[in-house]
This record gives sequence, C-alpha cells and structure tokens, in this order.
Amino acid sequence: MVRVLQPVLPLLPAQAVAVGPVAALAEGVDGGVVHVCGLATFAFASGDEVGRRLAAVQLVRTRIASSVAVAAAFAVTTVTLRRWVADFDAGGVAGLAPRKRGPKGPSKLTEPLAARVRDLDAEGLTLGAIGERCGIDTATVRVALGRRKGSAGWEARHGAASVDDEAAPIDVEIAADAAAAADADADDSPLPVLPAPVPRTGERALARTGLLPEAEPVFTQGAQLPLAGLLLILPALASTGLVEAFTQTYARLRNGFYGLRSTLLMMLFLALLRDPRAEAATRVRPADLGRLLGLDRAPEVKTLRRKLGELAEAGKGAQLQAALARQHAQARPEALGFLYVDGHVRVYSGTRDLPKTHIARLHMAARATNETWVADAFADPVLVVAAAPGASLAAELTRLLPDLRAVVGPTRRATVIFDRGGWSPALFAAITTAGFDLITYRKAPYHSVDPDAFTDHVWVDPDGRERTYRLADTAVVLPLPPGHEQDTVTLRQVCRLAEDGAQIPVLTSRTDLPAAEVCWRLSARWRQENYFKYARQHFALDALDSYADTADDGDRLVPSPAKHHAKNAVDTARAGLATAEKAMAAALDDALIAARAPGSGPTATVNPSADRALTTARRTLEQAAADSRATPSHIPLREVRPDARLLEEERKLITHAIRMAAYNSESTLARMITPHYRRAQDEARALIREAMTLSGDIRIDGDTLHVTLDPATAPRRSRAIAALCRELTATETTYPDTNLKIAYSVKAITDTT
Repeated sequence: MVRVLQPVLPLLPAQAVAVGPVAALAEGVDGGVVHVCGLATFAFASGDEVGRRLAAVQLVRTRIASSVAVAAAFAVTTVTLRRWVADFDAGGVAGLAPRKRGPKGPSKLTEPLAARVRDLDAEGLTLGAIGERCGIDTATVRVALGRRKGSAGWEARHGAASVDDEAAPIDVEIAADAAAAADADADDSPLPVLPAPVPRTGERALARTGLLPEAEPVFTQGAQLPLAGLLLILPALASTGLVEAFTQTYARLRNGFYGLRSTLLMMLFLALLRDPRAEAATRVRPADLGRLLGLDRAPEVKTLRRKLGELAEAGKGAQLQAALARQHAQARPEALGFLYVDGHVRVYSGTRDLPKTHIARLHMAARATNETWVADAFADPVLVVAAAPGASLAAELTRLLPDLRAVVGPTRRATVIFDRGGWSPALFAAITTAGFDLITYRKAPYHSVDPDAFTDHVWVDPDGRERTYRLADTAVVLPLPPGHEQDTVTLRQVCRLAEDGAQIPVLTSRTDLPAAEVCWRLSARWRQENYFKYARQHFALDALDSYADTADDGDRLVPSPAKHHAKNAVDTARAGLATAEKAMAAALDDALIAARAPGSGPTATVNPSADRALTTARRTLEQAAADSRATPSHIPLREVRPDARLLEEERKLITHAIRMAAYNSESTLARMITPHYRRAQDEARALIREAMTLSGDIRIDGDTLHVTLDPATAPRRSRAIAALCRELTATETTYPDTNLKIAYSVKAITDTT
C-alpha cells in the first residue's frame, strides 16, 4: 500500500488571526475561540482573563504554535507569555489570575507626614534631605509636595507634558507613583526597546533663562540600550575621586542644563569609547549617551567646548591635578610607597613657533611641549604638571618635591624613582632632605667594579615571578657643588652585571631593600613608558585638545645662537692653527734637508709663507677666543624668536585628569576581572574595552538602578563579565548626584561551544 502525505487543511474561520500554521484566534465582544485544524478547541468568555491566558498557555504547551506566534496573536510580548507559562506551572489555573494592581499595602504618606514634608520644603531642604529626615524615599516626597508628573506643581516647575512625554518611560524620581498606576508589577512589565528619552522641555526653558543650576538625572527605562556597558565604570570611577576633585576645585559651572556632572561623565564616556575629544560627540548618537547621563540627549560639541573653556578660564588646572592626586592617595595608599617620575614630550605638528626639544622615541628634535608625570608603584598615573620650556628632569623634580609631599602626607617616606635625566648630586641631597628616598641610574663617568665582587641575587616580584640578578653591593660618595651645607652625599650603589659583561650601576638611598629589589624597582620604570604608549593609542594622550596659545616669556633666557657660532669659530680657528703648525713643521723639515744637502749654503731659510700662515692662524684663534668669551651664552628669548608661542595648558590639564581617571578606572576593573578570566594576563583590558561597548537594559526598581548587559562575543567572556558585575554590585555604588544604587548583571548566557 502506498501512503500519500497530504498537508492538514487549516479550515480557519474568516476574520480570525492565524496562530502558527494550523491554529487561529477569533475574538469578539462575546469572548474568543481558538480553532485548531478547523475545530473549536479552546474558548473563553468576554472578561475571562484567566481563560484567555489558559488558551495561550495550552497552545504553547501542546506545541501547536511557537511562542512568538502565540504572543503576536494574543497581543502580548514573549516575556509576558513566558511569565504566564511559569505561573501556570507554579500554581495551575489559579496562578493565571491577574495580580492586584497598584500598591500592595497601606500608604506611608499620612496627612501629618505630608505636612511635615511641606514644612521641611519651606525651609529650603533638598528632596533627599527631606526624605532622610522623614524616613521616606524621594518619590514619596515628590508626591507629598505635588510634584508628580501631570500635577499642577510639576507642570509649574517643568512645563506641561507633551504627548510624547506622557508616552515616554517612567523616570527615576516618579517610579513609585508610576508603579502604583501601572497595569502590572514593575518587575513583570516588559521594557520598551530603544525608547525615546523623556523630554526635558520645561527644564531647557528654565536653562535658557539662567534659572536652572543643572538638570537632574532622569533615567529612561528600556531594553537593548546601546553602550549600556559604559555604566560599568562608575564603581571604579568612584575610587579615583574624579567627581570629588572637580567639585573641590571648581565647585560648579554656571547655570545651565548641562552641569559639571554631565560634562565630566560625557567626556569620560567618550574617553572609554577611545575618542576622548569633544569632537567625538558628533560620532555618537546623542540619545544613546543621553540615556546613560540621565538626560534626553548628550551635549553637543560646541557645548562641551564651551564647558571646558569655562573650566580653563578658572586657571585651576594645577589645583585640580593636586586634588586628584590626593584622592588617589586616599583610595590607594599602598601604591604610593614608590613614585615613578618621568618627562613626556608631546609632539606638535602645527604652524606655531613652539620651542624645539629632543624626542627620544623619534631620535630627533622637533617642536613639542614637555610634561612631567608622576605614577604610583603600579605605574598608574597620579599627577601631571606642565614642564617649563627647556627645563631638565632634575630641575622639574626639584620643583615637584613640595607637591609630592602634599600628596603622600607630611611624614611618609616614599621612594622617588627616575632615570638618568634626573642625575644631579644636588637633587639627591634635596630629595633626602625633603624626607624622600631615591633610586636612579648612575651617570658616567664611573669606575668599574671588580668582577669578583658580583654574586647572584634572587627576588620574587609582586606578580610572583622570580628575578635573578648578578649584583655587587657597594657605596659611593658624590661631591656637592659649592653652597650646600654638606660637601658630599653618600649613597648605596648596586651594580648589575649584564649578560654581555656591561656593568650598570644603580644608586639609592634605601639601605633596607634587597639589592635585587632595587634593580627590579628601577627596571619597572618602563611600565610608565608602557602607559604613555597605551594612552597614545587608546586615550589620545598627545591630542591637541585646544587650539589656543599664549605668548612665550620674552625675558626667558635661552641659548644664544651667536654663542654657538662663536664656539664654531673657535673650533675652526683651532683647526686652522693645527694646519698651519703642520705646514710650519713640514717647512722646517724641508729647510733642514736643504741645509744638509751637498753644495748648500751655510744657512737654510724657512718658507716665509708658512711663517706668515702660522702667525695669522694664531691671531685668528686669539681673536675667536676673545669673541667667544665676550659673547653671552644665554640671551632673552625675544632677541632670538620674537614670535615664540606656547600652547595653552589649562585645558590639557583638565582633559588629562579625565583620561587619567578613565585609565585608572579601567585598571581597577582589569584587576577585578583577573581571577575570573583565564587569559586575563593578555586580554584583561581588551575584555574591559568590549564590556564598555555592550548594549543592555536599564530598569528602575525603587532606589536601585538595574543594568542588565547583553552577552559578550563568547560565553567565557560573558561569564567573566558576569562575575565582574557581581563584584561591582557588592560595592553598592550610587549613580552620581542621585540616591540610586547600581546593580549589574548579564543576561542568560548560552554556551554554544
């Protein structure tokens, strides 16, 4: 017998909505019927919500149709449908009964409490302060003051809500009131995908009149929000003290919609996106970053430039760096036992007449600006100052000593580590007198150590790696220039024998450290160079953040070109004299040979031209030497380069502070994720960079801001980020300028390996 396979005839009634290939749903004023292959299988009366949900659940349970098809036919989301299935599994048909809407208990807001709230508001207290005194949250305070959205008090302060405003997601300040009026529990309600941020029309109107100090954060709840992973940085950012340092230094910005908080976070987010200049605002959708800032849109390029310009006008860049360094010292005091100091050259390729300096990594001299950087024991940046043009590292270190003392505290004895550019016995004496220790390379010339004095030394570094050196431990006495209280300074010398036989002497005032640790600490200075390289690649360290410039100090003494020419003239005259002397010697030899020749006269004469040339050469050298002595070695800058300019440094110090905080925060996250990621040694920072670009959901639940990230590119990376989220949630960090604690998580991870 031959079997013929024939598709089942759907036999769907007219006006019915298809539910998959064989089912349909017909609903009307009397209720609804679900037809399967033309047969009425499930039915429910009008208003029978339990029966309607049961029909949907049975379609899914019997696999008559997919969840997506059933959810579309019953006009619900797949999340809601899955919740119905879970409720049915847990409680049967009774579990499908709709839950009570609105608050589940009696209202806390009694009339006496409302009256007390109004009295405290009249005293000028903030909403948060009123809530703390009354034991209620900010949303309830707003209810008592009539500041809910839609009320007359709210509209008077924020402007009447538009149609789009009413349809927008509920903001954080009125979450409690919105939950009371919602159709279902907040936890069970599906989040809208990529919702438009809540309009802030009223506040923008106030900002235009100068009546708004700064727009408060109002978050838009939604799903699949781009760049939600940037919010991972906030707990680590709190440890850097960036917001506190800016607040201590500048207090606040002028009245406007965008204030100090939103400007800082915007620049920080741009830095984490590897485009840290204001121009990067044109390459990110304003609404995407606006949701993360708690605003309707992020500030534009011109706004960021104006805000940074306002900060730069205050001229407090050095104070800001000092405040940030103090915050760093408070958060990580164990990292300040060793301080790495090094100069950094920012190459300039514009048209302004900037001073030239030697660029070691390019092996050439070019127009550039100099900075002096201080890093902690882990090479994380602590402080940066603009170096004076032409200043040596030794001079900058001498100038920095009071700043370093202010950072580490009045009594702590930290160790300053630097390279040969800071070689100066006078500086060594100043460092020890200021209560610091030092480690640096010894500069030639120096006497070699007896090869028999070297022995093997082993030390385990903080990373657990064993280091072996062949060292000779001695002492050295260095003379000091006149004018010092003492004539010499005595230091410990640890000489390392390289594999090629070269001796590398290291000087230190630390007699308590093992010799191998002294060498390792100094060689670890290259980690600061690694920071410069990483920051140039990822944080635009050398970018030109401002086109403003200032006139250089015309009275500043610079090397005289005339002195250079005078020295060249002396060298040329000296070479000419040597040539004349050789010619005279040759002439004398010729004369002696001629006198000894047979038939020659009793006397021999020297060629007169050689004698005249020698006399002229001597006079030329004497004159060149006199001219060189009379020529000053340094002259005022205005006589050499009257149009000399310097780049404006204030804005650079501000942006440096933001980028330093971004790097240090990223370092903190990388250290936190290391135990949870096997390849963290090589990929920790790459994983953090990926996490910053993840999309995710933002949901408000009471006083908690839930950030649920989408999975990463691989399950193992997602699991590491999930572990990081658990640690960050445990810090109970609050979003700046709010009372919202941030809770992080990652959506369900599907391992496809």
